[in-house]
Amino acid sequence: MEFYTYRLPNGIRGIHRQVKTTVSYCGLVIGAGSRDEEPRQYGLAHFVEHAFFKGTQRRKAWQVNCRLENLGGELNAFTTKEDTTIHATTLRGDFNKAAELIADIAFHSTFPDKELEREKEVIYDEINTYKDTPSELIFDAFEDLLFSGSELGHNILGSKSSLTRYNGDAMRSFVGRTHTTDQMVFTSVGNFSPKRAEAVALRYFGDAPATTRHYERVAPASVAPFERTVVKHTHQTHCIIGGRAYGMEEDKRLPLSLLINILGGPCANSLLNVELREKHGLSYNIEAGYTPYNDCGNVMIYFSSDHSNEEQCISLIDEQLKRLRTTTLSSRQLAMAKRQFIAQLAISGEGNENYMLSAGKSLLNHDEIDTMEQVYAKINALTAAQLQEVAEEVLDNMSRLIYK
Repeated sequence: MEFYTYRLPNGIRGIHRQVKTTVSYCGLVIGAGSRDEEPRQYGLAHFVEHAFFKGTQRRKAWQVNCRLENLGGELNAFTTKEDTTIHATTLRGDFNKAAELIADIAFHSTFPDKELEREKEVIYDEINTYKDTPSELIFDAFEDLLFSGSELGHNILGSKSSLTRYNGDAMRSFVGRTHTTDQMVFTSVGNFSPKRAEAVALRYFGDAPATTRHYERVAPASVAPFERTVVKHTHQTHCIIGGRAYGMEEDKRLPLSLLINILGGPCANSLLNVELREKHGLSYNIEAGYTPYNDCGNVMIYFSSDHSNEEQCISLIDEQLKRLRTTTLSSRQLAMAKRQFIAQLAISGEGNENYMLSAGKSLLNHDEIDTMEQVYAKINALTAAQLQEVAEEVLDNMSRLIYK
């Protein structure tokens, strides 16, 4: 079996894949992110992620940070709008140590106020760095508008003013409400048996009390299409064109993923790269992406260009969007697109860390995971009519945000 799944008595789920490697990868995926913050908690989920490294009941901050690094391993964490992940990379023989440390961080962090005050300065600097990068800032600003009025409609980092309010008590309250065992998956990849992975998970995570989430996420209300221009006095125009899309549970998610890869995926032969960069030389950065959330999603097309090329770039993008909505792909075009997409997935699957993290998130969200062969079969079964249908539904009447 490609994957082995299990469930601990306290509700924590687990997934393991055995591969021939001298390196082990493991992580705890927690289904709590910035969309789980209450209105006066913006930025708190991300702050908790930082605070996980500031000490536990049995370790000081420097002991947390040196535990795996002294062995040549790595410990890291990240926060998204819907989940928080703590993950580690070590040699195979140090897998137990990595699992124990992650469990200690997740369930026994003390959130000492002195350390938190120092860490606020680090996050302030992170916020400033982010604000100095319009090519990144515009993505969150667009989502804030697209999901306005909902818990998806604010950025992950929060603000300096909001961070000043948070202390250890605020973090313990947030973690207690959102980091419940029914919303956790321990995921691992390494050259050891699934039974060993499950035994290690039971040893270090099994003692955590069983907890259950007592609130429901609310799907964002619809927002009218918009066009906004913000004067930032940047050297280039930065633009996002996008709109709402399907959530993780919708069957149309896969044809949309393939369609967006054709439109502006990472390959040099994507429609937008060929049109804006290769054929007309208007933009160095042009891409399209699709982000599905639990109950909704978004499609975003981003480009940067000289100010004088802005209107031509938008016009060329609109032409490609119209083409996908009104013209059915030929059988040859569809076959090439499928082959390219499958190859991209296969190559990305060779990275064991990314594979471990994506498997954990898939189990968290769907309570199951497809093998790569099952995914390939689903892609190969897609039709040109399905792609045109999702293009008509998603790539029309889109919103626009411009920084210039």
